Amino acid sequence: MTHYNWLEAINITEEMVMKTETNRRLPVIWISALDCTGCKEAFTRSFEPTMLDTILNFISLEYSELLSLASGEQIEAHKESIFAEYKGEYILAIEGSIPRRDDFLLIAGKSVREEIRRASRNAKAVIAIGSCSAWGGIPAAGINPTDSVDIKTMIPEDVPLVLVPGCPPIPEAIIGTFLHVHFHGVLPELDKKNRPKIYYQKTVHMTCHRKPFFDQKLFAESYDDEGAKKGYCLFKLGCKGPSAFNACESIGYDRCIAAGFPCIGCSEKGFWDKGGFVARRKK
Repeated sequence: MTHYNWLEAINITEEMVMKTETNRRLPVIWISALDCTGCKEAFTRSFEPTMLDTILNFISLEYSELLSLASGEQIEAHKESIFAEYKGEYILAIEGSIPRRDDFLLIAGKSVREEIRRASRNAKAVIAIGSCSAWGGIPAAGINPTDSVDIKTMIPEDVPLVLVPGCPPIPEAIIGTFLHVHFHGVLPELDKKNRPKIYYQKTVHMTCHRKPFFDQKLFAESYDDEGAKKGYCLFKLGCKGPSAFNACESIGYDRCIAAGFPCIGCSEKGFWDKGGFVARRKK
């Protein structure tokens, strides 16, 4: 497995990095809808580049209900100033699914739906961070008591949209998408589902470090058998890697499968209703 190189991943050179560090950073407004803040947690845990490097040198996180130092009237007033000063230049990041009932979520006493619609109108692009904003996620699963929907139903059709799904998304995929816009001025190449091909062009299975065992039909039958101890394929324990498009294994950092837990397909639409954390049971 090769080590992830973020410069190569988004097709930039070190010279481009040095040049842009002195230029204006990319303004980002990050609005949270119904979420667990796990996507922000992932954002803070990127290895290469780190969140600190990203914020100090490349993007300017102008608004976040959780990460902004200011709060209340101060941060809301600052958000309004960003709308005006950076019209058509800022990125709107949305985390969480959007409830169609105001009694489940308001932002500063205002409808989260209207705030997202208003913020998206003058955004350079909207980035849906996480499976909740991309597909509806866990809040929209099952009987969906919050009447939650994904971001696509909330924003104008002419606003550029990119989905970075996962529960949570891979930290480097979040930051890499921001940085692609920062360095190239446009969204990365997207697949037919609006996901960056850089991170979602292959299934987890195709790049899995356990795939050689799959090819040899060597499978763990339980979490504590000899096969599991030897690192055998986890397909029989419910691994959804063959149908999940994500860069969990290809980027090169240890994640779920390396820890001995099968892929739950968290980057795919409706993953919770399709089984979530429930593994296949032996008949």
